[in-house]
Amino acid sequence: MSIVIPLLNEAESLPELTRWIHRVLTQHGLTYEVILIDDGSTDDSWAVIEELAAEDVHLRGIRFNRNYGKSAALNVGFRETSGRVVCTMDADLQDSPEELPGLYQMITQEGFDLVSGWKKKRFDPLSKTIPTKLFNGVTRWISGIQLHDFNCGLKAYDSRVVKSVEVYGEMHRYIPVIAKWAGFRKIGEKVVQHQERKYGVTKFGLERFVYGFLDLMSITFVSRFRRRPMHFFGTLGSLSFLVGMLITLWLVGEKVWLASHNLHARDVTAQPLFFLALVAVVVGVQLFLAGFLAEMVQLNGAHRNDYLVREKLNLK
Repeated sequence: MSIVIPLLNEAESLPELTRWIHRVLTQHGLTYEVILIDDGSTDDSWAVIEELAAEDVHLRGIRFNRNYGKSAALNVGFRETSGRVVCTMDADLQDSPEELPGLYQMITQEGFDLVSGWKKKRFDPLSKTIPTKLFNGVTRWISGIQLHDFNCGLKAYDSRVVKSVEVYGEMHRYIPVIAKWAGFRKIGEKVVQHQERKYGVTKFGLERFVYGFLDLMSITFVSRFRRRPMHFFGTLGSLSFLVGMLITLWLVGEKVWLASHNLHARDVTAQPLFFLALVAVVVGVQLFLAGFLAEMVQLNGAHRNDYLVREKLNLK
């Protein structure tokens, strides 16, 4: 088992956390490695990691030159893992290592590709829990993945998942969504303990929910239309162009009909509806061209024919 732990200024909690992990996994007879990623800490976190690694061969450390964010830390950590099962957890002691054997079993024995923790009972203030519930509800609706807590740091993955996906920006909370679009559809959930914070302060503010929503839109678009951008831009462009042309034809037809019956008819260009139609046509053409250019970029991309192969049989 590989355990990836991103951290920022968690020097106080690291000794207790690593001892706790060692005790739990040793009791269950599990071999493991712990990869600690110091995401640009300004306290003594790296010195603590060096000291702990010198005493415990299970520990490995990676230190960023500056703070890049949790997604970057996880992405680098995933590349370094060697275990059949990869677990992630936070370093603040709010995630309990007692849950690791259960998560490991769900991957190895029950065949899940990914298992996400669900902190059913939380010790966070309402200012954090209410936005979290709203965030999770929107994510469930858009992604179709029935998880209660997408943002829980305690997760377990089949190693194929972490080796197949790329996490960037603030996408760490959407790894289940990325995994689903990559074809890993057996996604489960496990109720886990949520501990009160013992040391330090939270590193996340309310702005993460705004960024999280924007990231959800981004990952949804990229996942669905990365290989066929014309389907998105071309469809919207065609609809906009069609609406604009229909409005224009209606205005012209109305003027011809009124003129043929010797009735007063306003000039087509004197009607506000004409300019709305003109905007729709122009926007439609621009969207179509955007889709065409995106298709050209995709066709010339180095990874245009990269596909995830799950298994091979009797191939030479």
